[in-house]
Amino acid sequence: MDRVLPKKKWNNKRITTVAGITALVLLISGSIYFTSGKSKLNVDAERITVSEIHKGKFQEFIPVNGIVMPLTTIYLDAAEGGRVEEKYVEDGAMMKKGDPIMRLSNTDLELTLANQETAVFDVLTQMQNTRNNSQENTISKLNQLADVDNGLKEAERKYKMNKKLYADRIIGLQEFQATENEYNYQLRKRRLADRVLKQDSVSVKQQLSQMNESYERMTNALQLMKKKVGDLVVRAPVDGQLTSMDAEIGQNKNKGERLGQIDVLSGFKVRADIDEHYIARIFPGLMGDFTLGDKVYKLRIKKVFTQVTNGRFQVDMEFIGKAASNIRRGQTLQVRLALGDETQALLLARGGFYQQTGGNWVFKMSKDGKTAYKTDIQLGRQNPDYYEILSGLEPGDKVITSSYENFGDVQELVLKK
Repeated sequence: MDRVLPKKKWNNKRITTVAGITALVLLISGSIYFTSGKSKLNVDAERITVSEIHKGKFQEFIPVNGIVMPLTTIYLDAAEGGRVEEKYVEDGAMMKKGDPIMRLSNTDLELTLANQETAVFDVLTQMQNTRNNSQENTISKLNQLADVDNGLKEAERKYKMNKKLYADRIIGLQEFQATENEYNYQLRKRRLADRVLKQDSVSVKQQLSQMNESYERMTNALQLMKKKVGDLVVRAPVDGQLTSMDAEIGQNKNKGERLGQIDVLSGFKVRADIDEHYIARIFPGLMGDFTLGDKVYKLRIKKVFTQVTNGRFQVDMEFIGKAASNIRRGQTLQVRLALGDETQALLLARGGFYQQTGGNWVFKMSKDGKTAYKTDIQLGRQNPDYYEILSGLEPGDKVITSSYENFGDVQELVLKK
């Protein structure tokens, strides 16, 4: 007789199905957990740098390279072109005002000077000849005038005598009129001689005046030419040190070409190159400092050169107080140039993290120091040592400031010692 067997509740098929569904649910749940939750990364604590947020004095400044230069520099340019014939001193020599440095030769200038001297000598000779001729002419005219005066006096004597004789009817009318005509002729002749003498005197004076003016102009031109030839000997314009001399014997130098410079050793200044990004924030009066040896020296911007070359512009800085005694021309200094006054701020040490985050977030340490999680922040001003924190962190917070290059997109770091 057949017997009804009870149906099994958990057969192999059902068990397999339930196990598959459970595995699928676990897989989906794990995926949701790991994709929606925080991704983590284990990090060796010894390979990171941790900095603590604190309040302190903050001053925005930028590091710039400065070159020590003399306070005053006089450039030596060739006033006239020529060939370098002789050098009296070498680069680096200490000079007194007027000391010769080098001698140039210029045949054209020397020939022009000789021609100018000849022309001046010719004008001077002409002036002397004209003066001599005028004197001789004046003497001749005076002699003629003396003859005319003598003839006039004789004619006047006869005229007066015959006039009386004619009035007494001793002589006739014809004889009287003859002496009268002679007297009038000699009188007109005297007036004419006097006019000729005056005109001749005026003409000679005008001629001599013109020649004097011409002589003065030519003399001035000669003096200028002598100065040009004299400038072929290059001399120190002031007391100082000769530097950057660029001239060798036999070398040809053009007019206006730089020959060297004289550094006046009365003091020093610092010329610094600054990135054009800061040009709107740089102005005379800004302070800077540098350390030399164990001492800190202060500088102040005196002049700003606004011309930008290759993305940079220059400033001249003067020393506040006494300059360093061991400083030398051409020495390079690392100057900290302050862009603002010193204030209190929340500070975060600079580090490699900024390259990956742009200063928008950091990994902030947990209280127990075992983990670090991503935190949004806002930075303000900066200097080579610190960033100014505007929001997102508080004093006492600890932040990983080393590079985040190997952290990827994780949200949390687990620190392993």
